[in-house]
Amino acid sequence: MRSIELQTTQNVTINYDLALLRDRILAFLLDLVIIMAAVFILFWIFFAIASASDYQEEIVYLLIMPIWTFYTLVMESLNQGQTIGKMALRIKVVRVDGQQMVFTDYLLRWAFRMVDIWFSAGSIAIVTISSSTKGQRVGDMVSNSTVVKANPSLFVSLRDVMKINTTENYSPAYPMVRHFREQDMLTIKQTIERYQKYQNAAHREALDLVTQSVCEKLEVTPIPTNKVSFLRGVIKDYIVLTR
Repeated sequence: MRSIELQTTQNVTINYDLALLRDRILAFLLDLVIIMAAVFILFWIFFAIASASDYQEEIVYLLIMPIWTFYTLVMESLNQGQTIGKMALRIKVVRVDGQQMVFTDYLLRWAFRMVDIWFSAGSIAIVTISSSTKGQRVGDMVSNSTVVKANPSLFVSLRDVMKINTTENYSPAYPMVRHFREQDMLTIKQTIERYQKYQNAAHREALDLVTQSVCEKLEVTPIPTNKVSFLRGVIKDYIVLTR
């Protein structure tokens, strides 16, 4: 699976898997079904309300067409790069430079849907996404964005953080971990996740190297046998000591 590294404004590098073309198409189709269902329901509601008016068709289209036209723009801008379809497929829009998406970025993506999707029956979007190293259609390129997998396992909620013990009732095993950087913790976390996901020789070697480096910095000897458990403990200590 193709991936992309994004560097945030805090100079933290985060690795995302690019959304599969299949997932982007399914999300689009799901959104299309939702839009058509909403338009159908509202059409008959407004048609009944406007039936006594001489301008019933104009009233119906004036109220309903914005839903069909602006659904994607509104949903992505209000939901941090996700429509209902994208939420269901667990994908989202992000900027490739690590900056936060703003309304003008979503507006550019939305404007080029006419070229990428509607006028070309989706062929331009399919070709450009498949051939681009960053999985971008024309609208993505213009807005400097792409679509990535928003895996829930990569997110930590405030509730999850608050469950972690504080120094009042928890004694960190590795107090020297406070000298690490947030980027170091993200590297450790990503190494664990990739090892558990793939478990091949390359990722096992990466896990060994990271564990050895952490042990040297924390002056831990010998190197723990259960490397994953050790590294998770280091991350927990870091959160407790720096929160």
